[in-house]
Amino acid sequence: MNARDERFAAATERAQPSPPHDELGSSSSALTDGGALESSSFDYWLLSRLRSSLGDPPVEFAMASGVRVGPGDGTPVARVTFASRAALASTMADPWLRFGDAYSDGLVAIDGDLVNLLESVYHSSSSGGGRASLLRRAAGALRRPRTNTRSGSRDNIHHHYDIGNDFYALWLGSTMAYTCAYYPSPTASLDEAQTAKMDHVCRKLRLEAGERVVEAGCGWGTLALHMARHYGVRVRAFNISHQQLQYARERAAREGLASAVEYVEDDYRNISGRYDAFVSVGMLEHVGPENYTTLGQVAHRCLDGRGRGLIHSIGRNRPAPMQPWIEKRIFPGAYPPSLAEMMRIFEPWNFSVLDVENLRLHYAQTLRHWLALYEAASERVRRMFDEKFVRMWRLYLAGSVAGFACGTLQLFQVLFAPGESNDIPWTRAHLYTG
Repeated sequence: MNARDERFAAATERAQPSPPHDELGSSSSALTDGGALESSSFDYWLLSRLRSSLGDPPVEFAMASGVRVGPGDGTPVARVTFASRAALASTMADPWLRFGDAYSDGLVAIDGDLVNLLESVYHSSSSGGGRASLLRRAAGALRRPRTNTRSGSRDNIHHHYDIGNDFYALWLGSTMAYTCAYYPSPTASLDEAQTAKMDHVCRKLRLEAGERVVEAGCGWGTLALHMARHYGVRVRAFNISHQQLQYARERAAREGLASAVEYVEDDYRNISGRYDAFVSVGMLEHVGPENYTTLGQVAHRCLDGRGRGLIHSIGRNRPAPMQPWIEKRIFPGAYPPSLAEMMRIFEPWNFSVLDVENLRLHYAQTLRHWLALYEAASERVRRMFDEKFVRMWRLYLAGSVAGFACGTLQLFQVLFAPGESNDIPWTRAHLYTG
């Protein structure tokens, strides 16, 4: 028995016992004790309320005691079993936050594919069937993302990115690129798709040898190295994650590119100098809408009249906060903007938007590859951290696959240039010719 099963078993032993139910929650003839019947009826009511509040997904919800509630018109895609009434009641109060905690703590067991389960819940909830209780609406109103001030951003980035380069190396692939890949074919490998993404970005920016590029938020430095090696540009890359920059600098020195790439441990708001291109891949999610005009100002002061810029970001079709459990436990301060919100970056500074591409399904595929590598390395992750950490990050990756597959999350690449620039490609042919 592993640690998760031990926790689940301990919690179920503490739960009030009640006789088993038949499929889909119908009472068993074995229910003869009045107190047990009343307890089972109450559990059945709680499970029904939870399922209804989520839009009645094709999922079976159950108690460890045997009470079940599921779809009456087909086989459920998965079963969610709560170890105790306390775990169920907590989840009911705020499912989008508390379910993740219950799962991480081993108080929820999943029978079936986790991604399929989450996709089903996302679909049913977004269809308008979910009914939020007064308690859940109050909980949502009280939630506030952590701030992205200069000090707040540093704390938020440290929480997510500085938990160890060795951890991320287990499942990001050889490129160490932690952003959406670009799959030229559905059968491309993760590393092939990440390399293709970097070339896709570079072609959009029409980089030429000898140009100067500034990168806002560089992760482990992979894109900066790729631009310098394959396009002959000089790059200044900014990041506030110390561990990421240490890795990037060591890699640049090892690969003989330290003279072409400068990694700067500083906030994007402190970028200075003039450049031919401005690029930000996977940082906007951490900027916060309140700082979009400032980010646009940074790009404006960096680019000359012929400059080009590209921002690559997770987004949404309409404004909505980050999924609350992910924002609280995994990505503090994160916010995926809509395209309308992203325009706050461009409009105040008279930037022309030249191209918008949505790579949503490419990110779903990227995450599937990450999740598979993560599962293969789960024992090593457990030794690095603990069982709760393993479950947290499994849920985060699986939930992200589901979000992009269902369309609750998008992935936008926005190409822009100063409004006065006529240095604009006549066609898109350069994007697809090597």
